Amino acid sequence: MPLKVVFATSEVVPFAKTGGLADVSGALPNYLKKKDVDISVFMPNYGTIKHFDFKIEPIEGMKNIPIRLGSKVTTYSVFKGKIPNSDVDVYLIDNPYYFHRGKIYTQDSDEDERFILLQRAILETVQRLEWKVDIFHCNDWQTALIPIYIKTTYKWDKLFENTKTLLSIHNMAYQGVFGGNSFLKLNLDSSLMQKEGELEYFGNVNFLKGGILYADAISTVSPTYANEIQTPEYGSNLDEILRRRAGRISGILNGVDYDVWSPEKDELIPFKFDKTDLSGKVECKKYILEQAELDYDPNVPVLGIVSRLTSQKGLKLISEIIFDLMELDIRILILGSGEKPLEEFFRKAANTFPNKIAFHTGFNNELAHLIEAGSDMFLMPSSYEPCGLNQIYSLKYGTIPIVRKTGGLADTVQQFMPKTGKGNGFVFEEFSSHQLYWTIRFALKTYGNLVDWSKIVQNAMSEDFSWDKSADEYLNLYKTMQMFY
Repeated sequence: MPLKVVFATSEVVPFAKTGGLADVSGALPNYLKKKDVDISVFMPNYGTIKHFDFKIEPIEGMKNIPIRLGSKVTTYSVFKGKIPNSDVDVYLIDNPYYFHRGKIYTQDSDEDERFILLQRAILETVQRLEWKVDIFHCNDWQTALIPIYIKTTYKWDKLFENTKTLLSIHNMAYQGVFGGNSFLKLNLDSSLMQKEGELEYFGNVNFLKGGILYADAISTVSPTYANEIQTPEYGSNLDEILRRRAGRISGILNGVDYDVWSPEKDELIPFKFDKTDLSGKVECKKYILEQAELDYDPNVPVLGIVSRLTSQKGLKLISEIIFDLMELDIRILILGSGEKPLEEFFRKAANTFPNKIAFHTGFNNELAHLIEAGSDMFLMPSSYEPCGLNQIYSLKYGTIPIVRKTGGLADTVQQFMPKTGKGNGFVFEEFSSHQLYWTIRFALKTYGNLVDWSKIVQNAMSEDFSWDKSADEYLNLYKTMQMFY
C-alpha cells in the first residue's frame, strides 16, 4: 500500500505565491507522487486563483459545510484541481469572506480566524472523504495547529489512529502570534493556554510553538538551519523548546526544478549554454548589459542580485561599502523590491554610478533568469537564510555565489581553494561589511586567473540539488515516522 499523505500549506505555485513555501508546495508533492506516494495538497481558495485556467471544479456534496470558530459558526466549500504538469490533486478550501481579499496574507484583525478555518476544514474534509492518512505534512504556522487537533479534538476518530504529523519550518521568524483572545476561537482545552502551556507565548497565542510541541517530527529546509534554530541567535525565542525536541528535528534542503532553472533548458534567456560550451553565457552577459545600458568588457565581472530588499538579506552591508566597491572594476545588476530605505539606496546608487550599477525595482521573472545567466557572480550576504534558492540557481548557471556562511547557504556553497581546486563559491562568516568587501576582492582576484575561474565554474555547474534527491529524504523521513514515532 502506498503511503497516504496530506500536504497542508497556505500557498502553492502556480496558484498563489509570496515566497519559497509556494515553490516547495508546487514541486515536492509532484516528485513524491512519482515515487508512489499517494499525496494530495490542501490550500485556501484565494479569490485571485483563476479556476477556469486551472480547470478547478467544485466537489459535489462539499458545499457550505458548517464549522465552529469559538462562538462563531461559518461555512466552507471544497474545490478540486491538479497542480499543472503533474498528477497531484489539489483541494482548495473556499470561504469568500476569509479568502477572497486580494492577497494571501493580511494585517486584518481576523488573520488568525482565516487559518484556523483552513486547518479545521482540512481535517473535516479528510473525515468526509474517509481517508486513513498516514502522514499530515504541515508547513509553517498557517497549518501548525493540525498536529494539536489530531491529538485532541479529533483523537476520537479511528481514521487518525495511526496518523503521524510532520511540521516543516520554512522561516522561524514567522510564528503566527495572536492576542490571548485568539485562543477562544480554537475550541481547545484551556490547559494549552495556561502559563507556559503549549500555545501560550508571553500572554499571547503562538501557533508555531504549539505545532513544534505536538508534531511527531519537525523538519527545516536545510541541515544547518535545523541546528541554528536551536540557538538563541536564530531561534526567535523558541530555541529552548526546539532543543527539547532536538531528537525529532531534521534538516532537508529544498530542491530546485532544473527543467525551469538550467541554462540548457531555460526558455527565458536569449542564448542557451552548458558547462561544455560557455559561449552562450558570454552572449547572455553582453545582452543583459546592453539592456541595462552598461558597457561590456570581458575582463570586468558582473555581480548580480535578485532579492527581496529586506534586512534579513544583508543588503545593508553593501550600502556600508558602496564607495569602496565603486573603486573596483565591476558592474552590479540589482532586481528586487521591499523595504523603502533599501529601495531608495539602490535607486540613488544607480543614479550616482550610472556606468556601474543598474537597478530594477519590483519582480520580473524574465529579468531574474537573465541576471542569473548573464552575471559572473551572485551576491547573497544574508544575516540568516533558512535555505535560499538563488545561490543554487546561480551554481547551475556558472554564476559564482558570494555568500555568508549561514543556513542553506552554508550547506550549498563551499569556499573555493585555489591550491586544491575544490569549492564552488566564496564564503564569509562574520556578518560585517568588512568581511563582505574582502570576500568580493578575493572573488575578483580569482576571476582574473583564467585557470582558477574555469575550475570554479565547472565545479559549480556540476552540482546537483534536484528535487529528486530532496524527495527521497522526505520519503525516508515519512517511513521513519511510521516505524518509530
